[in-house]
Amino acid sequence: MGVLQETVFEILHNSENVADMIAEKMAVNEAFHFTIGNMRIAVDDGIFVSWIVIVVLAVLAFCLTRNLKVTNISKRQAAVEFVVTKLEGIFYNTLGEHGKEYVPYLTTVLLFLGLSNIMAVFGFKPPTRDLNVTIALAVMSIVLVQAASIRRHNVFGWIKQFAQPTPVVTVFNILDIFTRPLSLCMRLFGNILGAFVIMGLLEHILPLVLPAVFCLYFDFFDGLLQAYIFTFLTAIYIHEAIEDPEPKEKKEKKKKKKAVVAETAAAEA
Repeated sequence: MGVLQETVFEILHNSENVADMIAEKMAVNEAFHFTIGNMRIAVDDGIFVSWIVIVVLAVLAFCLTRNLKVTNISKRQAAVEFVVTKLEGIFYNTLGEHGKEYVPYLTTVLLFLGLSNIMAVFGFKPPTRDLNVTIALAVMSIVLVQAASIRRHNVFGWIKQFAQPTPVVTVFNILDIFTRPLSLCMRLFGNILGAFVIMGLLEHILPLVLPAVFCLYFDFFDGLLQAYIFTFLTAIYIHEAIEDPEPKEKKEKKKKKKAVVAETAAAEA
């Protein structure tokens, strides 16, 4: 215990080294660059690792979906179908029948984010610690949400939704278009970057004991959890965008039905 305390005090006392280490963990570095004419195009490590994730997922998809059969399927095909069915079921229950066409997109984003967030386990910097990557994902998802709403309700119905349930909240509904992607990207970016920095601190303080234990949470479980939260929130936003507003007549019928049930229960009591 004395050695541990001395180590912690030494690290905290030497704050400049800790600050430099944190800055190094947060920095987005250039992986490589190429030139087109006189134009120099730099590719940072976040984009490069994202390409690695995309290639890995593409290769897995190609290998796992070869020689598929309708009858007498192999164990590999059965395992793949089981995983895909479970993943799609997560979003299908949220989106419902009208939103089932968006399930493949959400499943793909879930796989991409899940693998991206745990890349630190394999020695890479997670691409989602780069704010540019999370902003792109958030904007892409929110654009899909608005497109789904327009496709479901047409342009006039989409505009009309901003005044529901009452015109008083129109301004707040318009602000949601901008605050939702901001919330999505900052939540994902903050959690992944925070976990990455904390693991760096633990490796700096106790490089042999703590990292192996906390890696299971910060680099693995938390990464998968953040991928699920991002896609689940996107699914909720899509569901809200495509659901039909309940007519007033239906609401009145429900109120009358509840009143009748309450009166019947009171009479029986």
